[in-house]
Amino acid sequence: MSHRSDGILASGQIAPLAPTGDRLHSGPFAMIECVENIPCNPCVGACPKGAISIEGDMNGTPSVDFGICDGCCLCISACPGLAIFVVDLGSDGDSARVSLPYEYLPLPSVGDVVVTLSREGEVLGSGTVERVLAAKALDRTPIVTLSVPSKDAMDVRHFRAKDATA
Repeated sequence: MSHRSDGILASGQIAPLAPTGDRLHSGPFAMIECVENIPCNPCVGACPKGAISIEGDMNGTPSVDFGICDGCCLCISACPGLAIFVVDLGSDGDSARVSLPYEYLPLPSVGDVVVTLSREGEVLGSGTVERVLAAKALDRTPIVTLSVPSKDAMDVRHFRAKDATA
């Protein structure tokens, strides 16, 4: 997939944020919602498969080659703008997994039920914490993986504890 720094493919189409067709349900994939055109490219170097690229100089918008991306999550913690997350829609159709950067304390625990939020901060529903990765290698940005209803997976961008106020 080749695109210009403004997110437009060489064909003139807008670069997709998510895969389409069979790839959508064939395993986890990274999604990048980088809204700034600033000198930044740590996500490119963080991807061990070379699935993330920026055409032109590092001021461009990164794109993901979904044919290469395996959803390893290493790009999530590398992004200083917290603009990358990984979605796994699975194959059962009912539940999905969303992995997000999380820079708040205390960290949630596996099994916690949380309130899921959209990019605008609107409540979507609830999710269950499946995994919390907080290794030093993650550059002090833990990654939290939530199990959420499939219908919400492409919209979940953050979460809060069930007992936290809005």
